[in-house]
Amino acid sequence: MKTRSPFLNSIVEYMYRKHYAKSSIETYLGWISAYIHFHDKRHPASMGDREVELFLDDLILTKNVAARTQATALNALSFLYKHILDNELTLNLNFIKSSRQQKLPVVMTPDEVSLLLSNLHKRHHLVASLLYGSGLRVMEAVKLRVQDIDFDYKCIRIWNGKGNKHRIVTLAQELCPALRNQIVQVDEYLQLDLKNDMFAGVWMPNALAKKYPSANKSLTWQFLFPSYKLSADPETGEIRRHHFDPSGVRKSIKSAAQKAKLTKPITPHTLRHSFATHLLQSGADIRTVQSQLGHSDVKTTQIYTHVLQQGANGVVSPLSKLL
Repeated sequence: MKTRSPFLNSIVEYMYRKHYAKSSIETYLGWISAYIHFHDKRHPASMGDREVELFLDDLILTKNVAARTQATALNALSFLYKHILDNELTLNLNFIKSSRQQKLPVVMTPDEVSLLLSNLHKRHHLVASLLYGSGLRVMEAVKLRVQDIDFDYKCIRIWNGKGNKHRIVTLAQELCPALRNQIVQVDEYLQLDLKNDMFAGVWMPNALAKKYPSANKSLTWQFLFPSYKLSADPETGEIRRHHFDPSGVRKSIKSAAQKAKLTKPITPHTLRHSFATHLLQSGADIRTVQSQLGHSDVKTTQIYTHVLQQGANGVVSPLSKLL
């Protein structure tokens, strides 16, 4: 395992104390480390706006990254200077903006989705079904708690999704029996864990942990997709049962796509893309799809309308008339 510098370790400790998600910590740390190495390992405290601009320029000039990637790098460095070094960057940074256009999403046909799901390992079948059936991001799916499933109203509550936004999404009633069985398994894990004196309960956000001190050992707050093994909380060292590792879901879906001999590049997000496209194809209003996906701007959702168009803007090729 690669050893981090004391400075980078201090950033990790700060982010855990502030309850940042593990994925966010890894992403920010990666960009901060890249920034430091770009400037020959100079300490960030000895640098500022100009060095950040040069780094962001290089991402475009030599790596040609997408606008979203460049924005993530900027967010990481803004966090570094504001929260770690207490020296905020200016709001008027002058750097080259990415001109790379957003890629059109890869979308499967309903038959391809069915084929993929039929080749999935049993452990990840239900998770993948929720990615497609409810349009969830993989992290949203693995972080679900038992109480987030509403069987009465056939919906799922998503808390603190991307951008820390909450939303309610549809739940395919065909998944209800499997979800009920999954909750039975969660309860079996919990009863076993409660016999372990070292078990500290499931991780809960700090404010809720204080407000409901005993909730971390209740069934409703347990992760819907618990890990096989107990592990130490990276923040406190306490023994808890975490949720599925999203990388395991990704590997399982990739393996299933290979078994199904699907030639498209398939990832967990492809199931979310397919959910949105198939909803629009069935006549759903774009605002409804926007709400289901949790997009702030309908322009983000409109990318799926391009997939549904036949040819360019629905134009039928003159070659079709000849053939």
